[in-house]
Amino acid sequence: MAIYGIGAYFDGERDVSGDFISNNIVAVGWGIDNAPELHHYLRSLKVGDIVYIKAAYGGGDITVKGIGIISDNEIREGLELAPIARNVNWLNTQKFVIPKPQEKNNVRSNTIYEEFHPEVLKLIINRIR
Repeated sequence: MAIYGIGAYFDGERDVSGDFISNNIVAVGWGIDNAPELHHYLRSLKVGDIVYIKAAYGGGDITVKGIGIISDNEIREGLELAPIARNVNWLNTQKFVIPKPQEKNNVRSNTIYEEFHPEVLKLIINRIR
């Protein structure tokens, strides 16, 4: 089991976090031709992995909009919302803010990343207990 942060701003302007939650998915908004690495990354998530919808504007605090668990091995393709998605069982959909952690490797602006910061991991896990 691992924990991943995933962004929900498509085209840099449209927040689809509510769509993720209402459709029980996480997704990548770019097509495979434009972002093959993100498609492979999303495919690599395993059943039981924890995902959280995040926003970290300008490298600031982390706004968490939902925390869930990858629920199956299905790769959903060609949805109206996104070209590729994974099914998620949302465990917590209360928005909260994590103060910007002190760190050397800031990956918060990435579309998807595995979370390693011990304080962020602790805060995410505590919200789903």
